Amino acid sequence: MLNLLGTRHRFCDGISRRSLLKIGGLAMGGLGLPELLRVEAASGKASHKSVIMVFLSGGPPHQDMVDLKMDAPVEIRGEFQPIATKVPGIEICELLPLLAERMDRLAIIRSLVGSEGRHAAFQCMTGHSVNGQPAGGWPSFGAAVSKIQGTVEPGTLPFIGLSPRMKNAAWGDPGQAGFAGQAHVPFAPNAEQARLGLAGISVESLRNRKQLLNEIDRLKREAETSGALLGLESQYQAAFGILTSSKLVDALDLEQEDPRVRDMYGRGATENAGYGDAGPLMNDYLLAARRLVEAGARVVTLAYGRWDWHGRPHGTNFENARDHLPIFDQGLSALLDDLKDRGLDKDVTVIVWGEFGRTPVINKNGGRDHWPQVACAMLAGGGMRTGQVIGSTNRLGEHPKDRPVHFQEVFATLYRCLGIDVARTMLPDVSGRPQYLVDPIYEPLPELV
Repeated sequence: MLNLLGTRHRFCDGISRRSLLKIGGLAMGGLGLPELLRVEAASGKASHKSVIMVFLSGGPPHQDMVDLKMDAPVEIRGEFQPIATKVPGIEICELLPLLAERMDRLAIIRSLVGSEGRHAAFQCMTGHSVNGQPAGGWPSFGAAVSKIQGTVEPGTLPFIGLSPRMKNAAWGDPGQAGFAGQAHVPFAPNAEQARLGLAGISVESLRNRKQLLNEIDRLKREAETSGALLGLESQYQAAFGILTSSKLVDALDLEQEDPRVRDMYGRGATENAGYGDAGPLMNDYLLAARRLVEAGARVVTLAYGRWDWHGRPHGTNFENARDHLPIFDQGLSALLDDLKDRGLDKDVTVIVWGEFGRTPVINKNGGRDHWPQVACAMLAGGGMRTGQVIGSTNRLGEHPKDRPVHFQEVFATLYRCLGIDVARTMLPDVSGRPQYLVDPIYEPLPELV
């Protein structure tokens, strides 16, 4: 990223000189112009299948959402009642009535295992532990897909991370490039703030390409004596061609969406959830994810809310659930309906999960603590066999009773939904050693595929 130091100047349209100088790495996690142009030049030949990954920051309580334990002692079973769903025999929490009506389009994993127990998005983004990484580090799912399949067409980007910057940075990680290389970091339009946009520069300003390019020409003239911008004009022109392409900007401009659709999603809240170290319950992010995959993105990641509910003084597990779950229920249900209505449900896979589950025993503060022994996940779309529950836990929700499902099995399934064979596909790490995307002992979930 070109980042020239000097006096901060502000142009008449409110765009600062320094903002323009930084635009080569605009919210791309440090992605510079050469890498940006290589991403744009890559021509993906695979069909346009996509994955939307929703990360529930902090670890959602499996036993209060999709695996209620009504036969357990009171100190375990909690305050909520199960309700019947559209699929006979499957019950979920009473606070998720809209998802219950759409259970035929969902697959619930109640026996997710293999969590490394860290408060971070890393494992949900990569499938791997942070320990013992190969040279260059594991690429996130989106980065690997970007490396393997490239862009759908010029003017689109394969990997987009909608998570806003968070006080707990490990929760806001949209997924790193690792040994896939910096050309495959996610485009992150919310990296600087918890609202949709392009690094604080308005959509209207980005639409005025001529004005922005003229400002770059002015900066170029100012720097001619130092030669700092010499030879970069063509790269800036091409980069702005991507960043201001109608598909990308239009997808991020939710004002173009039918207000009835935005209301269907519920829009959500802009303020950070919980006590400020995680992201907002922003249902607009779910809508933006649909718009982005429709516009050509292969992988869209986003963090949603704050699910680390240890109890007072920040509200009990159940008080927080009463706040989060109805908003989540509306947003995810709207996403499923929207994808189906647009004929995208067979091509777009949705995965919802967190880094671990919560303790069976409710603590003295009315919360549930970290529980890496077992967790849950929800999947939908992608041509998978839905309307089912995979795995179960014991009577107290402590550990799998049958069919433990490893994180990497889920990733093998996600790759397969995109047409990538994990048994045959390898990527070289920075030392040149080929690496499988997931450990070869894991395969796609036969229940789903």
